[in-house]
Amino acid sequence: MNIIVTGASSGIGFELVKTLCQNAENKVVGIARNEAKLHRLSLQTSGNFYPIPFDLSAPDTSPLIQQIQSVTPTVDVLINNAGLLINQPFTQLTDANWQQIFEVNVFAVARLTRALYPLLTKPGAHVVNIGSMGGYMGSAKFPGLSAYSAAKAAVAVMSECLAEEWQPDGIKVNCLALGAVQTEMLNAAFPHYTAPLQAHEMAAWIAHFAQFGNRYFNGKVLPVSVTTP
Repeated sequence: MNIIVTGASSGIGFELVKTLCQNAENKVVGIARNEAKLHRLSLQTSGNFYPIPFDLSAPDTSPLIQQIQSVTPTVDVLINNAGLLINQPFTQLTDANWQQIFEVNVFAVARLTRALYPLLTKPGAHVVNIGSMGGYMGSAKFPGLSAYSAAKAAVAVMSECLAEEWQPDGIKVNCLALGAVQTEMLNAAFPHYTAPLQAHEMAAWIAHFAQFGNRYFNGKVLPVSVTTP
């Protein structure tokens, strides 16, 4: 499979690439801003990993698409994993905070997915958007994550809409609402909190779902959490 993973330089994305590259038949493109971390990841994978340093907040994705096309002309799986979390009380969140959070978690996802549409040509192509239990309706919410949760809720609804819109093309779109996972991003926002799952554990589950979940699901927002709301 030809697979793209965003946010590949750390956390779940880092572990996702390692897991997906274990299958020599996969060709895995990893996208992240940090070139040094992508290089470190390449040292832990085989020759089927293709790192592309790129800032997904850039308004013009054409240079990125050109680099992807130089690796593969088609995409079987797109995993929109890159994200930004800011822990801040609602009254202290600025307009700039809201803009930054939505830029990374929503606008960049929409921009890249739209740009890759022509490459998602094979029936059964699968877009997996990584959401959060914070954006899952009816779930318990963490204080301080109003902007982050709102952004992830937007991603969930966008996934449902795209699944319907792209159904005639045979493209499947799902959203995974993840519970807490021990990553660098979580530790920075909640330094005294210990998540029930490690990044490599969640990555293994996501990797399997991304490759095979489209046989069973489309247009679904699926809670992936060991705790109940």
